[in-house]
Amino acid sequence: MDAAVELKNVTKTFGRVTAVRNLDLVIPHEGLYGFIGPNGAGKTTAIRLIMSILFPDSGDITVLNYASALEAKNRIGYLPEERGVYRKMRVGAFLNYMGRLKGVREPDLSRVIKTSLDRVGLGRIEGKHCEELSKGMLQKVQFVAAIIHKPDLLILDEPFSGLDPVSMRLLRDMVLEEHRRGATILFSTHVMPQAEEICRHVVMIHQGRKVMDQVLANILNQYDTRTIEYDPIDSDADVSDLLQLPGVERVDRSETGYAIQLADNTDPAEAMHRIIDVHPPARIELARPRLEDIFIRLVSTATDSAEDQERLKANLASSNGGADS
Repeated sequence: MDAAVELKNVTKTFGRVTAVRNLDLVIPHEGLYGFIGPNGAGKTTAIRLIMSILFPDSGDITVLNYASALEAKNRIGYLPEERGVYRKMRVGAFLNYMGRLKGVREPDLSRVIKTSLDRVGLGRIEGKHCEELSKGMLQKVQFVAAIIHKPDLLILDEPFSGLDPVSMRLLRDMVLEEHRRGATILFSTHVMPQAEEICRHVVMIHQGRKVMDQVLANILNQYDTRTIEYDPIDSDADVSDLLQLPGVERVDRSETGYAIQLADNTDPAEAMHRIIDVHPPARIELARPRLEDIFIRLVSTATDSAEDQERLKANLASSNGGADS
């Protein structure tokens, strides 16, 4: 496989803490990969190793067929977790400077800056100082800086953290545009639904170890929830009689209706037909497994206590970034 990024048995420690342990990873050219896991899992450390910001204690890393990302820096776009711009510079001047560092020249650069700012909804701020902008606006400016030179490899560390839903969707669409252009994408997140919306391939990290490395569709097919989501037309219907149907093990109230748990080897299509015959539905569908639930299942055997598992769940559900993730 022709790899854009390859890590072989990479380990990185900080004192007594092993942040990344024996990590093997191959990201092919034009791949769309999500690094997922809770805060503190080792995602940011792995990204910094790929970017040659940190260097491994052991193991080998190649980036775009080079032994170091430093040798391929003009072909890489990078949005770090720690946001940072030259706050006294005007936005246009900052992006012009970043574009020139990456080898973009006039007149293309001025056109690209204007078009890109318009695209992220910041078309009128080119003359403003960076320190005048909100955190979300600065984040979009930095994203523009990361893609201004049309990189072959785009690495985004928690790119959606702190953004409002409209801005989050806008950046998501632009990430997908970069992928359609031919860029290899690697982004990290501890918010699992973001990964489900964007990535084609998932790498799960827990306590510095890789616990999964698979195509997203295969993961979701592998972890069948055996659950039907059901909402009867009659909201006052007594659905307890559904428990008498073949293959139905449990009927639980959910936020939007009912969750009907099926026994193993039950055909979901047949079960849904039986349910419809008893109580006509306003909505009935087979529940999709969630990455968050899959992750919890995978790491639960390695988690010491119920308290640790609850802490892990809370960490995954959090919408705010932590320290090193």
